[in-house]
Amino acid sequence: MDNKSNYSEDLKVIKKMMEESSRFLSLSGLSGLFAGGTALAGGIAAHFIILRSKTSVIDEFLINLSLQESGKMRNLLIADALIVLILALAGAFYFSIKKLRKKGLKIWTPISRRLLINLFVPLITGGFFVLMLYIADQWLLIVPAMLIFYGLSLVNAGKFTYSEVYYLGIAEIITGMLAAIFQGSPLFFWIFGFGFLHIGYGLLMYRKYEE
Repeated sequence: MDNKSNYSEDLKVIKKMMEESSRFLSLSGLSGLFAGGTALAGGIAAHFIILRSKTSVIDEFLINLSLQESGKMRNLLIADALIVLILALAGAFYFSIKKLRKKGLKIWTPISRRLLINLFVPLITGGFFVLMLYIADQWLLIVPAMLIFYGLSLVNAGKFTYSEVYYLGIAEIITGMLAAIFQGSPLFFWIFGFGFLHIGYGLLMYRKYEE
């Protein structure tokens, strides 16, 4: 019995070593919670401060403003989205690095490099496409594009980390597609995709891997 037990433990150790050598397993659930909370705060700021609680249908609100006011409002919404993105990425790096240091593992490895490359190629491509939409004044497609390209980056990066990242990416893509079909309320899809989906993902990751 002891031999069988030792054999089973050895297999578990070998499996763990193989996973750690082929996947980045130091993503923290707290980063998902932080990103989701930041997105919710950004959505609330957009609705109550920038749009002044008048509507969640951004295009209808902007069309009733003067050209100067409309341009100012759009710039504020873009700034709000960029702040959320920067804070969410900073939180993801901070909590992941903290988890790595706690485990005594290296931060910069071949796996982490591949993860970041696969994450940022679709993300940077999406950022360029969103910029083109902004220049072309195609506001109703900006939030769908952000969600879809962000989802693609997660699906791409999911090959090198937890499978939950892959499924979060699929959920983001579906949300983006729905936002493209139902273009009336981009703020709702923004809050759901970047806020609630991240919070759900963060809670799942924290309970499964960190408690």
